[in-house]
Amino acid sequence: MRLPNFVSLLVLLGLSVPVSALTLNLPPPGEDVVGESYTVKIQRYEDTLNRYAEVYGVGFRELLSANPGINPWVPGEGREVLIPTEYILPPGERKGIVINLAEMRMFYYPEGSNTVVTFPIGIGREGWQTPLVSTTVTKIVKDPTWTPPASIRAEHAAMGDPLPASVPPGPDNPLGPWALRLAAPGYLIHGSNKELGVGMRVSHGCMRMYNNNVAELAAMVPVGTPVRIVNTPVKVGWKGGSMYVEVHEALEEQRSIHVSEEVVADAIHIANRIAPAPIQIDWVQAKSAAVKRSGLPIKVSGDQIATR
Repeated sequence: MRLPNFVSLLVLLGLSVPVSALTLNLPPPGEDVVGESYTVKIQRYEDTLNRYAEVYGVGFRELLSANPGINPWVPGEGREVLIPTEYILPPGERKGIVINLAEMRMFYYPEGSNTVVTFPIGIGREGWQTPLVSTTVTKIVKDPTWTPPASIRAEHAAMGDPLPASVPPGPDNPLGPWALRLAAPGYLIHGSNKELGVGMRVSHGCMRMYNNNVAELAAMVPVGTPVRIVNTPVKVGWKGGSMYVEVHEALEEQRSIHVSEEVVADAIHIANRIAPAPIQIDWVQAKSAAVKRSGLPIKVSGDQIATR
């Protein structure tokens, strides 16, 4: 496909500037798929995949999932990389901030706008899981001071890396330039001084963003905005009368559940039963989506009406 104008500009700039937030028009009523993926070429031998993730506004793990087999540290000059910027919107009300932990991505629906703004995020690692909650933004803080809780200070002390009682704003502050405090005690949406962690599970439960992204979010979001955190590794949606499925790896502590072919098939059957008219499913494509777990929306229906 033809590259968006901002992508062409980035190529000319030698990948020097991260892209702005990805703002997409909402689909028509009854549809769920937004955005469009595209490919770029690795410009230099020394370029790494995590640099392309930051520049093009995607998470590191989602970029790896969309490009299986690519060496993330030496992808190779001239290698084509798919930038996965097509999404099935998360299930539920399209209001405020919705975070899907399974895809490590945030969707913000500005009030009074027919758009959705989406950002990659880092989330809590195993043992420090980001909670599944419905909450609100209570405060937006520029240049926040980090006051690590006793549990985190104890963990670092046990590893021989004691933390101070507080860390002032600056390059050593893990909260970055902005923090959005939530009504859920102890949890923030914030920037980072280690941006490789965006799109990965590295935090103590907070949600990390690229610093340019969190600055944009802080300028958009009013205090009181609802925040809904879900964990949906299999999303099913509609586009142009066809069914699509988007499959992500389950979080590590849920691997016993496993995102199997049966789980994907169940989600497809449920979506088909509640559709206005049943659709003939392409089960070969559905199986492929379940096996690959690429995080990309995959069309899994033909055009014929199915028989019950």
